[in-house]
Amino acid sequence: MRFSYFLIPLAFALPNLASANTCEVDVSAGDTWAYDTKAISVPSDCEEFTVNFKHTGEMSKEGLGHNWVLSKTADVNAVAQAGSTKGIENNFLQQDDDRVIAYTPIIGGGESASTTFNVSALDASENYTFFCSFPGHTFMMRGSLKLED
Repeated sequence: MRFSYFLIPLAFALPNLASANTCEVDVSAGDTWAYDTKAISVPSDCEEFTVNFKHTGEMSKEGLGHNWVLSKTADVNAVAQAGSTKGIENNFLQQDDDRVIAYTPIIGGGESASTTFNVSALDASENYTFFCSFPGHTFMMRGSLKLED
């Protein structure tokens, strides 16, 4: 009998643990061309997902700024090319580009920025890539993002 009394509280605790997904992630980059995170999993039960991005280096945003941009993998190069001449004041992104799902502004050393997007914008069968849109950084600063069922 004692064993069954132990299982009752455990039965109520397990569903809470299983649904304790986090709907945010911390990502950083320093004075190099690399994110500290290479892959992000977004739980499908999140309504919104937040990326907290921090530049852990010391260089200015004009010197070695970074941002975090999300698009479908197939669109990354075209998004980066379209934004490459738009300037730092536009975060090296073409304004109102529908291929951009979410982004942070370009930040420099010691600065932080966050972006939140609706998870309903993602499709579990699609491949997504996050990248830095600062010219020249795009090919080195990439990671994958996947919607988890």
